[in-house]
Amino acid sequence: MKITEMNPFIHQFWQEEIVPQLVDYIKIPNKSPAFDPNWKQNGHMEEVLNLAMNWVNFHAEEDWNIHSFQSENRTPLILLEIPGNTPGDILMYGHLDKQPEMTGWKKGLGPWTPILDGDKLYGRGGADDGYAIFASVCSLKALKKLNIPHPRTVILIEFCEESGSPDLPFYVKEQKQLIGSPDLVICLDSGAGNYEQFWLTTSLRGLIGCTLRVDILNEGIHSGGGSGIVPSSFRIARQLLSRIEDENTGMIKLDSFTVDIPQERLTQAKETISVLGDEFIDAFPWVKDSYPVLQDPVELLLNNTWRSMLSVTGADGLPRIEDSGNVLRPYTSLKLSLRLPPTLKGEKAQLLLENLLLSDSPYGANVSLKFEEPASGWNAPPLQPWLGNAVQTASKIVYGKNALCMGEGGTIPFMAMLGEAFPKAQFVITGVLGPQSNAHGPNEFIHIPYAEKLTASITSIISEFPK
Repeated sequence: MKITEMNPFIHQFWQEEIVPQLVDYIKIPNKSPAFDPNWKQNGHMEEVLNLAMNWVNFHAEEDWNIHSFQSENRTPLILLEIPGNTPGDILMYGHLDKQPEMTGWKKGLGPWTPILDGDKLYGRGGADDGYAIFASVCSLKALKKLNIPHPRTVILIEFCEESGSPDLPFYVKEQKQLIGSPDLVICLDSGAGNYEQFWLTTSLRGLIGCTLRVDILNEGIHSGGGSGIVPSSFRIARQLLSRIEDENTGMIKLDSFTVDIPQERLTQAKETISVLGDEFIDAFPWVKDSYPVLQDPVELLLNNTWRSMLSVTGADGLPRIEDSGNVLRPYTSLKLSLRLPPTLKGEKAQLLLENLLLSDSPYGANVSLKFEEPASGWNAPPLQPWLGNAVQTASKIVYGKNALCMGEGGTIPFMAMLGEAFPKAQFVITGVLGPQSNAHGPNEFIHIPYAEKLTASITSIISEFPK
């Protein structure tokens, strides 16, 4: 690999072509359909689609085939086909939809206000996952510039990943011939334990998202007149949540939501902690004197990657404190996020959760559930020797350190889909979401130098594909 020639090209391309485009991309509030029901009328998705397609068309080589698709009532899909000159097929993946704004941005920062501060570009979607299409194009152009042979490569970019990728199965089936049968899948939508080496994601958790609603009254009543007679809808909701988790430890109570953790993943967790220590814990924005649910960092990492965990991420039926009176509220609605172990099927988990929460309603309350699309997790197949060597070589050359493997607590629905569809494929799942990059939250940023090095690493890995 002509690494000394590749690095200057990638650095220049990032600085002159990618960063300015990311700045323009961040400005567009292209929220995923789950968070913007009127996405089609609002036009932000079309704006991002045009931005990406115009940029790709400008930078594409003559033999590239560029496609965009948008079936009725579905989000768009971009497919770039780059012909190869060696046997094999590679599929590269990313997405261009975003999470909502979130509160808590630092003064001067905001979700749709791109701010370049030193090595960091702040704003929603730059790291998750706007950079992916631009970095993928950069890798293929670097290979072309250096006359390095590579297989046929398809870059797939979707627009509904943050909503659970509901439109993706349709497009994958519809464009089956164009997508082909990949031997290697490269996904740039994951994280990094630090900014000092290449990180390979070896597992992803699944996700059940739903809204739990508890109705006990038809209208609010005076709390003095009703309390002690009418049960609180909040207390009923709390009782139902206690069916799922131990409120003191946060551990899931049900054996059906747990799996045996493979020995290889236990070993990788220990190796990760031996390098990171408490760094991955300290990276969270803790309030003073607060601490994690456990003291053992290895067990914390396993909690985050291989164990079911419940979070309440939203609520309704609760007035603002300044607007609240002495009223016993008629209902409480909670948005639930239940992360699942990588090897537990999302559909199975959803049925289990539904039966658990809807049976034997406390006080005969009206309990309802509205589910989002369930997402299964993913556990990577063992690396073939060539790929394991290519990953380590790239990390050593680009970063000067060995690559490390780590499970991720997040979900990428497409990976589970691909794992089932192409059981013989190899996977390189990685990304720029390192410490404090805070995807989905306030002050999200992309670390530009790390993104450049990640692009160089991916380029190096592709160059090592068996000829």
